[in-house]
Amino acid sequence: MTTESFDYDKAFSRNIGWFTEQEQASLKNKRVAIAGCGGVGGIHSLTMARLGIGKFNLADFDDFGVENFNRQVGAMMSTVGRPKMTVMNETLENINPEADLRSFPEGINEDNVDDFLQDVDLYIDSLDFFAIKARIKVFEKCAEKGIPAITAAPLGMGTAFLCFMPGKMTFEDYFGMHGKSETEQYLRFYLGLAPSGLQSKYLVDPTKLDLVKKVGPSTIIGCTMSAGVAGAYAIKILLGRGDLVCAPQGMHWDPYMNEMQKTEIPGGHTNPDFKENLVAAKQAFGIS
Repeated sequence: MTTESFDYDKAFSRNIGWFTEQEQASLKNKRVAIAGCGGVGGIHSLTMARLGIGKFNLADFDDFGVENFNRQVGAMMSTVGRPKMTVMNETLENINPEADLRSFPEGINEDNVDDFLQDVDLYIDSLDFFAIKARIKVFEKCAEKGIPAITAAPLGMGTAFLCFMPGKMTFEDYFGMHGKSETEQYLRFYLGLAPSGLQSKYLVDPTKLDLVKKVGPSTIIGCTMSAGVAGAYAIKILLGRGDLVCAPQGMHWDPYMNEMQKTEIPGGHTNPDFKENLVAAKQAFGIS
């Protein structure tokens, strides 16, 4: 065990050069909200902590299990059965003992979403793909409160990214979720996230994606890529520098396919191509 005491400036000094000393100091006072501490949520949290973000609002109601070992950074034999959020809080405190951590162990719901987003400078979406009701609510509140919100979704061995900034196209404008069935909301989210569909070209067993059972395949590769992309955008947003690609434009990186594509759905869910793709997807999944 080291006897060296924690020193914020020393701990994150290797960031300097990419950030100025003043920018690094400002990150210490930024608050990031992350809903979900599993696949992408855990590695988003670690990335933000190692960038020197000093304040976190974390939410998750689930426990780690062996089935999480393929992709979740907090999942180990020593953490099986333990709350994901508790494990990640301990990990963040081990990186930065001075971190200000606000915990929401019941997850996100109608009653606590305002508290979850209180004082937040940036929201990073890390909810499970199928937690669509909570996702819609959080993005709706971010739009109301003028909070930047980003999502970097692990798809196959890549990531699809969308950024929703205050005053620009909202999550609802883009996806058109309200009034739709839960299953259709899943399809809208999937199609809107990755209109290029790069990951579908190497899905060797499509039966493993089951919207009814709410299960789908995943990899640590996609989660790690998602954290890098979200981290870069977090820095640009929090420090107010660098160009942003915002919805209805997005980006999709897939190293397995050796491709990076800028995507765009002009008009969001009202776009004729999006509507056509949605009809085809509903037919493929047998959704009326």
